[in-house]
Amino acid sequence: MTHSIAILGASGYTGAELIRLISGHSSMRIEALGANSKAGQTIAQAFPHLRHLDLPPLVTVDEIDFSRIDLCFCALPHKTSQEVIAALPRDLKIVDLSADFRLRDPAEYEKWYGNPHAALEQQAEAVYGLTEFYREEIRAARLVAGTGCNAATGQYVLRPLISAGVIDLDEIILDLKCAVSGAGRSLKENLLHAELSEGYHAYSVGGAHRHLGEFDQEFSALAGQPVRVQFTPHLIPANRGILATTYVKGAAGAIHDTLVAAYADEPFIEVLPMGEAPSTRHIRGSNFCHIGVVADRIEGRAIVIAALDNLTKGSSGQALQNANLMLDIEETEGLMMAPLFP
Repeated sequence: MTHSIAILGASGYTGAELIRLISGHSSMRIEALGANSKAGQTIAQAFPHLRHLDLPPLVTVDEIDFSRIDLCFCALPHKTSQEVIAALPRDLKIVDLSADFRLRDPAEYEKWYGNPHAALEQQAEAVYGLTEFYREEIRAARLVAGTGCNAATGQYVLRPLISAGVIDLDEIILDLKCAVSGAGRSLKENLLHAELSEGYHAYSVGGAHRHLGEFDQEFSALAGQPVRVQFTPHLIPANRGILATTYVKGAAGAIHDTLVAAYADEPFIEVLPMGEAPSTRHIRGSNFCHIGVVADRIEGRAIVIAALDNLTKGSSGQALQNANLMLDIEETEGLMMAPLFP
């Protein structure tokens, strides 16, 4: 069976990544591409690297006939996404890539994103889209809220360790580097080549980053008590990739054993041999996440490092993984491509 797919926000980076992934999918066909700002253009005009694909033109959302669509990916900006999704047919399956449905508490959403939630009915039914930990809920869901790419990386490291009780919950430091595509395709002065290249910098320092809302929500629920991590993201002059270095208090051997056991049957999470550290160059363009554990020179402390591609496993690949579950397709379909190297 072939499922008809729509992508809203198809002219952004995550939209292009969805098109790339779905073009190799055996059970999905792209029926509609919504991109209000580039409506009327062909995919070759928006993304020359996709010109070989036979795809519909970019149109406004209002022009799409959703009665012909089985599942819609929504890759629109925060706030815009909730307004659009609230107006979509109630029987339409949706995977949202924005932040609009990630936080279960509307007050928390307003705290982190600065405006009241405008689609409370839809927010109440949304399932958090971290596939490996919400698989069965996602399979039965109508609306899935994709995680933040930074939030996904940190959770792959910390969720099993918090659940197993092998680390001190008051001693967690997450130092994360993210490539520039994580900031989206819109023109921004600070992302110009001359402003960004040949250096990198911390941002949202001291607890201002919005993905902390996801960390607080998920880690506290796992632990049954408030968990607050120290988190500092850094913008690096690279196109793709996230490298998260986490400093924890706990026995390195137990931490490694816990991660190996937690991900033994997961197709996309690779725990490296003890003492090896991952690199973004080894997961680029793929849906894989590599995790490494190294014992610190200070006894009883460990360093856990995770690498993933922010556009694939951190966003569009995760979205496709979830859509496969929602449509009763093999979870790995369209996602087993090897990383790009060099």
